[in-house]
Amino acid sequence: MTPFETPQTPQEARQRLEHLYGRPSADAMSPYERVLRAIQRQTPDRVPFDYWAVPETQARLMAYLQARDEEELLRLLGVDCRIVSPDLIGPARQELPDGTFLDRWGSHRRKVSNEFSTYEEYASFPLAEAQSAAEVESWPRWPKTEGWRWDSLPAKIDALNREVRYPIRYDVGGIFESSWALYGLDRFLVDLLEKPEVPCAIMDCYTDVMIANVHALMRAAQGKIDWVYTYDDVAIQNGLLMSPRLWRKYILPRHQRLNAVIKSYGLKIIYHSCGAIYPLIGALIDDMGIDVLNPLQPRASMMDMARIKEEFGGRIAFHGAIDLQHTMPHGSPQDVVDEVRARCQILGQGGGYICTTAHYIQNDVPIENILALYLAPRGTD
Repeated sequence: MTPFETPQTPQEARQRLEHLYGRPSADAMSPYERVLRAIQRQTPDRVPFDYWAVPETQARLMAYLQARDEEELLRLLGVDCRIVSPDLIGPARQELPDGTFLDRWGSHRRKVSNEFSTYEEYASFPLAEAQSAAEVESWPRWPKTEGWRWDSLPAKIDALNREVRYPIRYDVGGIFESSWALYGLDRFLVDLLEKPEVPCAIMDCYTDVMIANVHALMRAAQGKIDWVYTYDDVAIQNGLLMSPRLWRKYILPRHQRLNAVIKSYGLKIIYHSCGAIYPLIGALIDDMGIDVLNPLQPRASMMDMARIKEEFGGRIAFHGAIDLQHTMPHGSPQDVVDEVRARCQILGQGGGYICTTAHYIQNDVPIENILALYLAPRGTD
């Protein structure tokens, strides 16, 4: 196997990327065909790739490769997927005098910095004192579909697909995560066991919001959305956040209600949960009806890629699986290439895999390793 040669200059990196992805051969599949075949667990011409990164990482990468904008960066990297969102009406957040802010989904956040980047954490939980479902339902900050310019979507999608067709994704949101962000995670979990009225009311309100957004999306997008992303981190590094019984009783039914609407439009669903999600994968497929599982956190307990592919690969596709806990930030470029090859060989065999990192590429990841990810061979041999 030929060792990977790291580009020595930005110019060399850009030239190599342009050589690989700038001029597809006449018999190459379009990104749309490639991803669709992967989702349907059919063999594409090569493993499709995706990309997600924190803003600081993207700014670094764009500067290094001299990319004019995000779209040029994605094309340089040979990224097969695209995401769209409608324009906002009004500001994205309400800034408060103490430096914190309220986001469009109602949660109260503050910015926190470390040596690598700035991130957001919860400053308080706006519905922490709610005592009844009626109190929750009358909360004035529930998002309204009128807060977005849904009619901005067709032009955005047409611009992306002007030269080649891409699979277009819209991110719907997460029911459990968005809900506990208004109430506090510890109390939310305890109250699901002891007095579930308020947690359930919050989840029901958020489910209603997301369903309304899906209807607004599909009315406006003119059939140009191909798949949607939903999420709920219900696992951590070593296990689930709650018992499978509790998940089935309270979380699953609300996703089923949301997913029934999504499926009524013929859309595919990619679902995200970090952590050791293995015990729920069967139910995610059979009971929740998802089509693609993200992100396959490789260092979490029970997340053995070969076992997961063998057990579930005939019923679901996979998205992610490149390690962000060690390989990307601390490994060598050769380590990254070796991991990409291994993932494509295992998860991509017979189709059913979209290769990308197991979460947003953080700002502690060297540029050389990001380049290695996107310069690595994309075959399954």
